[in-house]
Amino acid sequence: MIEYQNIFTQVQADAPDYPGVPIGKDEEHRMGGPIHSWLAGKLGDAQIGPIYLGPSGFLAFLCGFIAFEIIGLNMWASVNWDPIEFMRQLPWLALEPPPPEYGLSIPPLNDGGWWLMAGFFLTASILLWWWRTFTISRNLGMSNYLAWAFAAAIWLYLVLGFIRPILMGSWSEAVPFGIFPHLDWTAAFSMRYGNLFYNPFHMLSIAFLYGSAILFAMHGATILAVSRYGGDREIDQVTDIGTAGERSMLYWRWCMGFNASMESIHRWAWWFAVLTVITGGIGILLTGTVVENWYLWGVKHGIAPAYPVIDAVPVVDPMMEANQ
Repeated sequence: MIEYQNIFTQVQADAPDYPGVPIGKDEEHRMGGPIHSWLAGKLGDAQIGPIYLGPSGFLAFLCGFIAFEIIGLNMWASVNWDPIEFMRQLPWLALEPPPPEYGLSIPPLNDGGWWLMAGFFLTASILLWWWRTFTISRNLGMSNYLAWAFAAAIWLYLVLGFIRPILMGSWSEAVPFGIFPHLDWTAAFSMRYGNLFYNPFHMLSIAFLYGSAILFAMHGATILAVSRYGGDREIDQVTDIGTAGERSMLYWRWCMGFNASMESIHRWAWWFAVLTVITGGIGILLTGTVVENWYLWGVKHGIAPAYPVIDAVPVVDPMMEANQ
């Protein structure tokens, strides 16, 4: 008998095509497939499709494509339309927000206007995709946990590129589009406001980020470990606990010191992931609007040590000493 070992198995479960749960009048708009992928089957369900895009999904893709084109063509123009230089310098290329002198006004296209336009279409794309996740889950009779988790991430995105710049009175406070330029902005932002590491909401965000990683990894590992007992059928184990659920819960009590059930671990992981971006957005929003220097704030509230006061010692020119 071949034992089923999930990701390590040489055996793939195969089943007839399944079009999915009926979704009413939108049923006819499903397209593509279904096809079965051997490679996808190595990791999970081998069926791909049919796919339902819908009006909001189509508009989201259209707006996202326009934003992508604006950003990409501006980056390409910045290297004089040289395809080799574009590929070589791509990680360092950027579409920058308007300079500070424009405030919240609409600048010329080549002086930040393209950034505003790209931001508009990218935001429209993200919000349309959020509406798609919300409506599809409603049509399928599901709860909206995914949509609200996505909304938490959108909160951080809007704080960085829209809400905080408006409160600060300038689009220049927003993040540029680009890989390394966006990382450079983060480093400069932290130094400008006295080290973001002393921001308590940044501390919470990092704690929830690392907590999410360990929770998801431990949950996935635990389920894989008890799937030989049917642990991958988690809903069954929630409503009618079997030996897989009992073993996994016992393992968590012995290993972690607290219990996590087949249901509660998903709530733990959901809240940790959602609070990562919620607390991060709060921390960014307070920076510059309420707190000007997080290091001095930390010193005031006993989080950071104050630098010792050192009396100034006059510098002596060694050449003068040699002449004496």
